[in-house]
Amino acid sequence: MYKSGRRFVVWPMRVTYQPVEGETQVLIWAPKSLFKSAVKRNRLRRLMREAYRLNQGLLGDSHFQIAMNYMDKEEQSFAVIEKAMRKAMRKLKIEN
Repeated sequence: MYKSGRRFVVWPMRVTYQPVEGETQVLIWAPKSLFKSAVKRNRLRRLMREAYRLNQGLLGDSHFQIAMNYMDKEEQSFAVIEKAMRKAMRKLKIEN
């Protein structure tokens, strides 16, 4: 997916995606190079998963393979992450 997929940035996330037949698959990643503490990485992944869960309806009937990489060096609040997730979901819907 990283070679053939398309990508865009919605700060603080980089979204790589490609349309697929079948079910949508999502990979959520917070890098160890930015957050050495597993507790911080797990918290960011939990926040991103929850934001995706709440906003996945914005995709409608579109199906993708999606990789969401957290890029910011600072931990952001849930409000910031959810706002970015909404923006990413809308952009995915438009580009399909």
